[in-house]
Amino acid sequence: MPVQWTGLSPELLLAIDRSSGEQLRVQLERQLRDAIRGGRLAVDERLPSSRELARSLGLSRGLVQDCYAQLQAEGYLVTRVGSATRVAACAPAAPVEPSAERPPQPTRLIADFRHGVPDLASFPRADWLWAVREAARRMPTADLDYGDPRGSRELRTVVTAYLRRIRAADAEPDRTLICSGYAQGLALALQALARGGVRAVAHEDPGSPATVSAAILAAGLTPVPVPVDAHGVDVAALEATGARAVVVTPAHQWPTGVLLAPARRHALLAWARRRDAYVIEDDYDAEFRYDREPVGALQGLAADRVVSIGTVSKSLAPALRIGWLLSPPALVAPLTEAKRIADRGTPTLDQLALARLIESGRYDRHLRRMRTLYGARCRTLRAALAEHAPKVRLTGLAAGFHAVAHLPDGADESAVIAAARARRVGLYGMSACRASGDSEPPRLVLGFGDVPERAIAEGIAAVGDLLGHGRAAKVSAGVSVPERPWRPQ
Repeated sequence: MPVQWTGLSPELLLAIDRSSGEQLRVQLERQLRDAIRGGRLAVDERLPSSRELARSLGLSRGLVQDCYAQLQAEGYLVTRVGSATRVAACAPAAPVEPSAERPPQPTRLIADFRHGVPDLASFPRADWLWAVREAARRMPTADLDYGDPRGSRELRTVVTAYLRRIRAADAEPDRTLICSGYAQGLALALQALARGGVRAVAHEDPGSPATVSAAILAAGLTPVPVPVDAHGVDVAALEATGARAVVVTPAHQWPTGVLLAPARRHALLAWARRRDAYVIEDDYDAEFRYDREPVGALQGLAADRVVSIGTVSKSLAPALRIGWLLSPPALVAPLTEAKRIADRGTPTLDQLALARLIESGRYDRHLRRMRTLYGARCRTLRAALAEHAPKVRLTGLAAGFHAVAHLPDGADESAVIAAARARRVGLYGMSACRASGDSEPPRLVLGFGDVPERAIAEGIAAVGDLLGHGRAAKVSAGVSVPERPWRPQ
């Protein structure tokens, strides 16, 4: 019931809602406090008498008196004998926000070929909710405690059985550690190696310098880039570095997409044994292969020399932050201690939910559905480039949900990316994946995991002329290009 007080400037409107369930005194205190802090009641402003305000609002006079007393005690009001209740001179005021221009709104893109992200809309929400309910229903009370830093025994048992079946891994629950995604798994492995005397860690180039190199440096170690060719990491170049550890993506090299050749696999493991070194295997994109059955994990060939890290970030969603680490026997204790110090364990209910999802067969069913979906997007990308940029060669499409587009010789990678953005298409260069940041030869990494087929076709159509001709080298971000009408994806 609103009331307007005449004689006051500025006007103050109060509305008491008797149906809200909130106490009437609490409502009155809050509204008066907000009016003072917001400046609607100025310093030294006179308030009505308790009798007048009570009559206007249909409240008891005692309630209004209690409200005034509370606000006076808080420093908002002041009462003098023979004078009206007024707003105190030192009443707390709302902070004045510095004036700032509103930041520009991001442009709606026709297609954003951001890599490393699965199809988020396909996350199996109903299956995950079922798994969480089942996990909570069956969860023993003892599992609500901190538990083993290595993670839930139940999930470790389920995961190792799954990895033995799908990835030909030499996995055992006692040598498995549950972690919060790949980033933590890598950090824990590097910390354990540093405690064991490792000082330099090699990594693939091109690779993930923003993730891997940064993690190596954070562990107090020296990152050493090693070139990758059509057969995977160059083991001869690795030998020359003197490093005693290397981070590799053998099943589907990031970002080139090549498979580590059998001869290189054996050479890499021979290097590890000869140098008393360790291989950190990022089992990246292993679930999604289209030309053959997924190749077995490197860890299955040398469980004593390979630390294998896998997650559900690409198979389900990055937000779950659940991964696993298969440890050599010699590293189990230091890895467990590093995990205990880091966070005392990954959330148990989520671990048990994942265990239910895998045990029930719903995880396998989801993976089959996603292989079909990504395969269709892969074919759409091929067809769109064949139509709009036939001179562009695509590689790395045998697995995963990204491809490498080889631009014409002399093309300016950064200029093509900027011009594409002007046409509302997000493109990303290979230079960001190189340790040197070099953009030669010019290549793009086209992620299609979270891009619908229609958006793939429209996005490539919008930038095909930029990709497929040598004149792409001369395109600049300042060139005016016609806008294409945006349609919901």
